Amino acid sequence: MEVSARNAFKATVKKVVEGAVNNEVILEIAPGVEVTSIITKSSVEKLQLTEGKKAYAIIKSSDVMVAVD
Repeated sequence: MEVSARNAFKATVKKVVEGAVNNEVILEIAPGVEVTSIITKSSVEKLQLTEGKKAYAIIKSSDVMVAVD
């Protein structure tokens, strides 16, 4: 697999939470470090994402926002 995004992390699917249209996919990229993605149900099915499956968290963004109270 080759992608243009520079931030690609090997991960394990920790949990898939089904919604009406989209699913929440929780990926563990290191012990105790998780990334959550919202993707379509059809993408979850196409990629056969289930708990324990190896996957990649690919982050493509031009902005990262940080806020405090």
